[in-house]
Amino acid sequence: MNAPRPLATTAGRIALDQVSIRVGHGNDAFTTVEDITLNIAPGEFVCLLGPSGCGKSTLLGALAGHLTPASGTLQVDGANVAGPSPERSLVFQHHTLFPWRRVIDNVAFGLKMRGIQRAERHTAAQELLALVGLAGFEQRYPSQLSGGMQQRVEIARVLIGQPRVLLMDEPFGALDALTRLKMQQLLLDVWARFRTTVVFVTHDIDEALFLADRILVMSPRPGRIVEDLRLPFERPRDAALSTSADFIALKRHCLALLHHDTPVPPLPRLTPLGGPDVRTLQFAI
Repeated sequence: MNAPRPLATTAGRIALDQVSIRVGHGNDAFTTVEDITLNIAPGEFVCLLGPSGCGKSTLLGALAGHLTPASGTLQVDGANVAGPSPERSLVFQHHTLFPWRRVIDNVAFGLKMRGIQRAERHTAAQELLALVGLAGFEQRYPSQLSGGMQQRVEIARVLIGQPRVLLMDEPFGALDALTRLKMQQLLLDVWARFRTTVVFVTHDIDEALFLADRILVMSPRPGRIVEDLRLPFERPRDAALSTSADFIALKRHCLALLHHDTPVPPLPRLTPLGGPDVRTLQFAI
């Protein structure tokens, strides 16, 4: 079993049509996400950006198959999401590694459940651990690793199953600023190789602007998509992007969108990083 290869560009298409989600029971039930319609192309990197409690994680849970929408349809590659699937893997803010298993066995666990022989699954796990910068740590236990290293193991554990969709719920939120930047760059490097579809939840504007092809900005609860923002930044990206004029202009725009009680100013014309041509982005403000 070799390490995952890039998926076909037709895999990982997400379609939501008028999806609303309610949580709780009886008189305590309330709507967390309301009337969301959107399409995400295969291999696209999309960030859900919004204030705490707006339903970002709820929507991610529905994509994972852990929650059933109260109304509307939610499909991946044309099939209704009817429950959890290894083709839609979820990464949380805090790792879900088995503390009693060594790193290599944590990464290889999914292959073990599929009946892959030990030598073959360990070879695949070693390749992925090398990819995320953890060669030489295969025999450590999770408790012997830093928080950033634990999240690297978590990402390798998820990728070994070759998911069509990678769902990430603020996976770097508990890390210090420097480690977080390193993990963001690592994620982009890994995603560039595998091109699985990514839906990434964050409330950090800088993180969303650095990572995403598109940012879906959500309103306070009940969460709605108030803007679908397609970013002009070329890839690959590095830390210098965050000091560019276009990045700063988009950050101000997102800040205004998140402060829903203030008017949102029009965005200035943005210059793609790849050349001198100027283009105007269209926004549904």
